[in-house]
Amino acid sequence: MNRFEYGRPTTVAEAIGLLSEKADEVAPLAGGTDLLSLMKDFVVEPKRLVSLMGVAELRGVQGAGPGLSIGATTTIEELLAHADLGTKWPALRQAAEGIRSPQLRAMGTVGGELLQRPRCWYFRHGHGLLAVDPKGDSLVVKGDHRYHAVLGNAGAAKFVNPSSLAPALIALRASARIVGRKGERTVLVADLYRTPARSGEREFTVAPDEVLTHVLVPGGGERSATCEIRPRQGLDWPLATASAALTMDGAKVKSAEIVVGHVAPRPWIAEAAGKGLAGRAPDEAALAAAAEAAVAGAAPLPMNRYKVNLARVAVRRALAAAAGLKS
Repeated sequence: MNRFEYGRPTTVAEAIGLLSEKADEVAPLAGGTDLLSLMKDFVVEPKRLVSLMGVAELRGVQGAGPGLSIGATTTIEELLAHADLGTKWPALRQAAEGIRSPQLRAMGTVGGELLQRPRCWYFRHGHGLLAVDPKGDSLVVKGDHRYHAVLGNAGAAKFVNPSSLAPALIALRASARIVGRKGERTVLVADLYRTPARSGEREFTVAPDEVLTHVLVPGGGERSATCEIRPRQGLDWPLATASAALTMDGAKVKSAEIVVGHVAPRPWIAEAAGKGLAGRAPDEAALAAAAEAAVAGAAPLPMNRYKVNLARVAVRRALAAAAGLKS
């Protein structure tokens, strides 16, 4: 690991000031569970780290009307301790429970989890987000791509977004509050992510001199659930996940939000699947059709075709759980 400066501000304003100086050489530090590993492997080499853990206003879970305001440096353990999480936002609780490691729960933060870098082994070995060789050919396509994207992968980006919380938060229509030199803005959690098309582009819309301060989860009364599919009940990242949030009108679905994780460079919003459920009773036929629609257009590579079926199954199970049916 290279030498670096270390700043520990106590206010958001101080943090923005420290991040704004040579922003391309500075990185915010929360729990450090991802960033420090990347620095040890020389994948990223910031010259200054700005710790956010001393900024008290960024920590904790507070009520915000019928919803929640979650500080970005709230740990996963603290999020799981919130009394109403499992009853009002079960999809979010189930997603957080999917982070199995006690160490990650104790040190990892909500903001850091949302903005963690891809687990792609080409990226982690210094080949960049797009993982191309000197001729511009994709190392992923030519190499081992068992865990890479099957949706949204028509361009150069083949990695998958690794966040466990993002699909659930997107399905629940959560927003993120971001503060920078130019002021404050609020965006949907879905809009935190982008798919890079060229080398040097990032996979996030948060600028280097901005800080994600809070996640705002509305309390809309949806029925929600998250399903993860793993190779085993271990501590690793899942192969595919799905989060679903259903707003009901009597026995029929009024609206449905379905988001698939770990299958695309950004959390995959299955709009057609959600629209297809609207106005229907959530029976087995409707859920199967929605699951099929969620993976329509998938373009797997030879080694990761299995992920299409895993995503299909995850969607059906998440919808069944949200609707109160046996999966």
